[in-house]
Amino acid sequence: MADSPGGYLIVCLEGGYGEAHPLVPGTRYTLGRAPSNRIPLRDDLCSREHAEIHWCDSAWHIRDLGSLNGSYVNEEKLDRERMLESEDRVRFGNSRFLFLIDLADLPTNQPERPVRDTGTVAIKSRIGDSKYIATRKPATETPTAEHTLRGRHVSPTEAVALLYQLALDSAAAATPAELADTVLAAIFAGTPAEVAAVLAVPAGRDAELVSYRSRGDGKPTYHKVSSFVSAEVVATRQAVLAEDVASETNLKNRDSVNDLKAASLICAPVQADGELLGLLHVYSRSQRRRLNADDLDFALAVARQLGTAWQRLRREAGLSAEVKSLKDRFQLSSELVGASPEIKAIESQIARVAPTKATVLIRGESGVGKELVARAVHRSGPRKDEAFICLNCAALTESLLESELFGHEKGAFTGATERMIGKFEAADGGTIFLDEIGEMSVGTQAKLLRVLEGQSFERVGGNVPIRVDVRVVAATNRPLEDAVRDGTFRKDLFFRLQVVQIDVPPLRRRAADVPPLAEHFFRHYAKETGRKLKGLSPAALRKLAEYDWPGNVRELRNVIERAVVLCAGPTIEEADIWLAPLELAKAGEAPFEPKTLEEWEAIHIGRTLAHTDWNKSKAAELLGIERSTLDRKIKAYGLKK
Repeated sequence: MADSPGGYLIVCLEGGYGEAHPLVPGTRYTLGRAPSNRIPLRDDLCSREHAEIHWCDSAWHIRDLGSLNGSYVNEEKLDRERMLESEDRVRFGNSRFLFLIDLADLPTNQPERPVRDTGTVAIKSRIGDSKYIATRKPATETPTAEHTLRGRHVSPTEAVALLYQLALDSAAAATPAELADTVLAAIFAGTPAEVAAVLAVPAGRDAELVSYRSRGDGKPTYHKVSSFVSAEVVATRQAVLAEDVASETNLKNRDSVNDLKAASLICAPVQADGELLGLLHVYSRSQRRRLNADDLDFALAVARQLGTAWQRLRREAGLSAEVKSLKDRFQLSSELVGASPEIKAIESQIARVAPTKATVLIRGESGVGKELVARAVHRSGPRKDEAFICLNCAALTESLLESELFGHEKGAFTGATERMIGKFEAADGGTIFLDEIGEMSVGTQAKLLRVLEGQSFERVGGNVPIRVDVRVVAATNRPLEDAVRDGTFRKDLFFRLQVVQIDVPPLRRRAADVPPLAEHFFRHYAKETGRKLKGLSPAALRKLAEYDWPGNVRELRNVIERAVVLCAGPTIEEADIWLAPLELAKAGEAPFEPKTLEEWEAIHIGRTLAHTDWNKSKAAELLGIERSTLDRKIKAYGLKK
């Protein structure tokens, strides 16, 4: 039997109430645009994870989850967690709710609607278009002979309707050319013009034709526009009208009337934010349908609308270019780089595992790029648009790690001054990457195992069960099998993590990746520092290829960054490549140190004495020599406490 509701969150509509959401104590209710929320909000002003309502201390509490537009109770913005009282009015963006403890308390001055009511609504009338919108053909349609017959001066009321329609059509235009075609169609609908053109006026360059239209047969034959009129409008930023081109001395002296083929003309500046973007030219060839002052007003209004919409398209194009640049930069700094068979094998594994929900364990030495592999798994799968949360398990104590993973309630421990959601809650719907998983304490391992098996967890100091949908990717540079044998790592967690294992080999075993990685980091840091460098010399690349890279890819990245910053010439030379004086030990061996037997004996005796805190009798026993022999060697080697 389902738990009884302990309250209701009722949708407020104009003139009534909508759906009622029952609230069951012990359940956490998140609200937001994401479909994973218990109460999804179809509201563009709401964040994906906007707010939450939960049961605590025998009452319902509400808190904002860092939303962009905030959450409100009785029109007071939430700046902290707050207890809800019956009949409180709650708002998230434009979504409004009434909180009630009992449905019987629903106000009667508005029509009451039962939970999940599907009753009908009385429809008074239906319309497909506003009376202020004239029936029209698509803006991209070529003008026909009908336009010629109907070309006339419009009334002020008709002009307003045309301008309103133009605003709607302009908002739908995706390119300047589409926008210009829309504007020219409006010019033909609102004036007796027979020719119209939109020109762009780039800074410091001649005007460029964007779109040209003629009434009648609609053939795109282009006739020149008046260069004199264009120059005048550019200089004065004011629209001009020539009602009789043939009688205008300035025009006759500067432009060929025969070339213009116009009886009257209008030219209006296209501006936005004080910047001249272009010109609108409007011509009439007929002496009987000359353009007049009303047409000039209409053309100027059209030009101003064109300027506003044109500027919007320019800003959108600029933002799109910036987004692309940022994406390219992000990709440059985070993609897997290399052409070795080992990298190709890893990419193949990622392609197979990314679309699934399987837990992934990434293994490899420190610095090989395990986090990059984890990000590639996330970005290649269906969760790529959701959160990717990283946590280094070795960087925190046991208590802090548990709090970071699962969150904590206010007052759960000293310093917990407010509630905090954990990494698992923050990654709900996405991926959590647990680096250095082998450093996690056994107690925390048990809680992690419960989450991996689909069970709920509780915040530290809390008692409300929380369920999340999170993909777990873990990484380690330790042999977990040894930790399992030593009892420091749970066997059941080991097998639960190792559903899919991806091994990332050290850089010394994939030497073919050193040159492309070096070039990759060179491009990144040259761009980041703004240095105009040509690249790495062959000698520098040879030096990089001959090194064993005990610090793996991380060390190579740091070496290239240092070289880019400090190199004096246009090319990174061999002398610019500074390598750490470390020798890589072979597996199972200590690095060789050239010392004599006496030197090694002195070192060993000194360490033994330090181990016994200079208890000479005990040290002699451990060394297997007489006490007197030990005294002679201490004196001979000059050892001191």
